[in-house]
Amino acid sequence: MKKIVIINGHPNKESFNFGISQAYKESAEESGADVKEIVIADLKFNPNLQFGYQKRTELEPDLLQAWETIQWADHLVWVHPVWWGGLPAITKGFIDRLFLPGFAFQYRENSIFWDKLLRGKSARIITTLDQPGWIYRLLFGRPSVNQLKKSTLQFCGINPVKVTYIGVIKTSDEKTRTKWLDKIKSLGKKNK
Repeated sequence: MKKIVIINGHPNKESFNFGISQAYKESAEESGADVKEIVIADLKFNPNLQFGYQKRTELEPDLLQAWETIQWADHLVWVHPVWWGGLPAITKGFIDRLFLPGFAFQYRENSIFWDKLLRGKSARIITTLDQPGWIYRLLFGRPSVNQLKKSTLQFCGINPVKVTYIGVIKTSDEKTRTKWLDKIKSLGKKNK
């Protein structure tokens, strides 16, 4: 049985991102997967990496629980909107506070190289946009995907990392959103 964690990075529970998370969760559970969720907006933590990496801030209980869930999972599903080309601030703060040296990676002594401590896990990024995905890729270079996929998840050893773009959200109608949810259900059913 595959162990999946859905990490929802949208701060508004009435957003379409929550519908995406629910669709994925239901179909993954129907396929026999064991699914847990992390709703970042529900966590009580300071998203500011106050001392950078010079001094560690103790992790709040919610972050410790989130880390245990991430360690437990085989597959991480990240659901978030793209705002100003990037991740919502609360999602970035979650990553800053939790994907730490000694947790997610470890620099080697006297070296520029590092050990990837999250090997053996895979991920799916499902990101919503107010523009077509091809515009986000070609004109803007998909900065949020590069940050999360390459500079965070793959940096820590998570591989493969697949990406699903959902958009244009702001002009979508119910029929289009239903098609998108069907696509997400298919991914959940396949545990991808």
